[in-house]
Amino acid sequence: MADAPFLLLSVRGEDEAADDEYRAMMRFAGLDHERLHRIRLTHQPLGPVALAEWSGVILGGGPYNVSDDPDGKSPTQRRVEDELAGLLAEIIARDFPFLGCCYGVGTLGAAIGAVVDRAHSEPVGAVTVALTAQGRSDPLFAGLPDTFDAFGGHKEAASALPHGVARLARSADCPVQAFRVGANVYATQFHPELDVDGLCTRIDVYKNHGYFAPETAQSLKDAARRRVVTHPMEILRRFAQRYARSN
Repeated sequence: MADAPFLLLSVRGEDEAADDEYRAMMRFAGLDHERLHRIRLTHQPLGPVALAEWSGVILGGGPYNVSDDPDGKSPTQRRVEDELAGLLAEIIARDFPFLGCCYGVGTLGAAIGAVVDRAHSEPVGAVTVALTAQGRSDPLFAGLPDTFDAFGGHKEAASALPHGVARLARSADCPVQAFRVGANVYATQFHPELDVDGLCTRIDVYKNHGYFAPETAQSLKDAARRRVVTHPMEILRRFAQRYARSN
């Protein structure tokens, strides 16, 4: 009996970044094309998702922010947000395995009533993540160092979580680097799929998206290569191993 695949939801409209993200998700999760199916929400509607057919759902990052000015959101962004809101409501209700990477903090945070705003943005590059007590006992994070480096870069973040939501990690400038809803629904502000080569690819693709001054792209790459980022990928691998199941 074959394993039920995982579903990757991509919100990257740019082929180079989207394809690099897909390859990284497969590599670090230990999955292949048969076990990680991708839907590019920028290219097609989500359509019905029968959760029983999947081992879990992974949401990748991208240039969308739920806190963007509503008047400035494109029709595609509004459609994607509406589709994700409906799916996340079902995922939360069923406590279905979910891992949202970066954009997941905004979308999952909005779904549970977290405060999502621009108060705790972080620049593109490496950030030192610190586990909370709840993080140190969480199945996906337990055994990782109390502090480790990860790659990220975001305009919005969760400033506060509702009561009963487990805050798993933080950083110096961002109080919520990871959280868990129920037992199986996760979001990370950092990117668990991102190594230095992937970060450099995204710096090239998104250098005109307002994350940093375009002329600083090379210095950001140089700074990233001076950091050792290996632990976040373990979270992605554990997610795939923990929730893989047979159809």
